[in-house]
Amino acid sequence: MQTYETLLLSNPAPHVLQVMLNRPEVSNAMNTQMGLDMLAVFDGLCADPAAYRCVILTGAGSKAFCGGGDLKQRQGMTDAQWQAQHLVFERQVRAMLACPVPVIGAINGAAYGGGCEMTLCCDFAYAASTARFALTEVTLGIMPGAGGTQNLPRAVGGRRAKELLLTGRPFTAQQALDWGMINQVCAPDALLAEVLATAVRIAENAPLSTRQIKQSVNMGTQMDLGSALMFEIEAYNRLPPTADRREGVAAFNEKRKPVFKGA
Repeated sequence: MQTYETLLLSNPAPHVLQVMLNRPEVSNAMNTQMGLDMLAVFDGLCADPAAYRCVILTGAGSKAFCGGGDLKQRQGMTDAQWQAQHLVFERQVRAMLACPVPVIGAINGAAYGGGCEMTLCCDFAYAASTARFALTEVTLGIMPGAGGTQNLPRAVGGRRAKELLLTGRPFTAQQALDWGMINQVCAPDALLAEVLATAVRIAENAPLSTRQIKQSVNMGTQMDLGSALMFEIEAYNRLPPTADRREGVAAFNEKRKPVFKGA
């Protein structure tokens, strides 16, 4: 498995990749190298979607998932240097959103700025009860530029999103759950186990099916219903000819657990 300067990769279960932001001494803040490392990981998943069946994204330590952009690195940057760094982050976000493999966030602590935006790039997320979220860019003279103004309203609704974006006000894990941004609040010491159990459940399912479902949901929510239903059928029609479909039906009739091969 490839190593990265700012990330710690592991395989906590078969077919599951765990990506841990690994700069705990600075609240896992996003520097240029982390952007490049994340881009490399998610570009790799886009290029080889069969390598894994589910991805877990989390942060090192108990203090923070990701505190946002590394403002110490950004101090003194020229405008051109700032924009060059941000282009890396933009490419990272596009790679995360394009990832065909399901991605679950395990939000272990504070998720501010870019950390909140990465949470929103996951397909869904569980959070520790101690986690807090905020998009604070407006307090720094900038605005979210890694999907925050687009993904937050899609998760919590436009009116709630504008309140959070325009105030920069932090909110709790329970509020994030109540508003639909995360799926579950966990005890801090149980978070990774809960996320891993869900990741294993996904990884045990037919991987071609999970990838087609993810694509159908993502594309369909951007279409009118009629077009979305047509897209769904196109996605569905790729599955009946597969060996996994035949294995699934055979396993059901033989009263055994299916063994899916992704073919």
